[in-house]
Amino acid sequence: MSTNSFAFLADGQNWIGAAGITVRVVEHLGYSALAIAIGALLAVPVGLLIGHTGKGESIVVGLANTMRALPSLGLMTLLMLFMSSDLIPPIIALVALAVPPLLAGVYAGIANVDRTMIDAARSMGMAEAQILLRVEIPNAMPLIVGGLRGATLQVVATATIAAFVNLGGLGRYIFDGLALYDYGRVLVGALLVTLLALILDGILALAVSAVRPGSGRFTVRDRKLEAEIARRLG
Repeated sequence: MSTNSFAFLADGQNWIGAAGITVRVVEHLGYSALAIAIGALLAVPVGLLIGHTGKGESIVVGLANTMRALPSLGLMTLLMLFMSSDLIPPIIALVALAVPPLLAGVYAGIANVDRTMIDAARSMGMAEAQILLRVEIPNAMPLIVGGLRGATLQVVATATIAAFVNLGGLGRYIFDGLALYDYGRVLVGALLVTLLALILDGILALAVSAVRPGSGRFTVRDRKLEAEIARRLG
């Protein structure tokens, strides 16, 4: 089976055409990117608000735990019963998967910014929006990107369910292989999904390192604020 799989991958003809590996990878990335983008539009504002105000923490925990418990394939199948579109049910299922890590990352990042820094910003007369944009978000970026990393890994690994409703993506190899009892093709799909997830995870891991504060305690974007924090810390 593994020999057939590697032979399939080594054949250049399988990489081109409407059903080629290249097209399937692009489709898979498209479904994943759409779900993550919608998830970010939903999760980021809520995470910023709750993290900044400190109100509604129980909402974050409860919502994240509830959405994590939803079975993606089961949710998609249920939605198919009420929707005529082939695309919307799997995207909604993937969005439900993306929201919890995005929400948790944004909330935790904002909530864990050092309070001394925020107090110093307020003492300088900064408005709440300025504190959020110039102090909290820059310092929360490692956890925010970490949440994006977790969401990306989960969504890319699960986006194979799109093939269950006759859409494209790398899941086509898995579902078509199962239908034809061609387990070599199933293995090809599994290998490609795993490789794609690992590549994206590696890129985002580098991004997390890039936005992490260096040797300093804070990531401060305002020199006056940095001086005020230094004065307060003695």
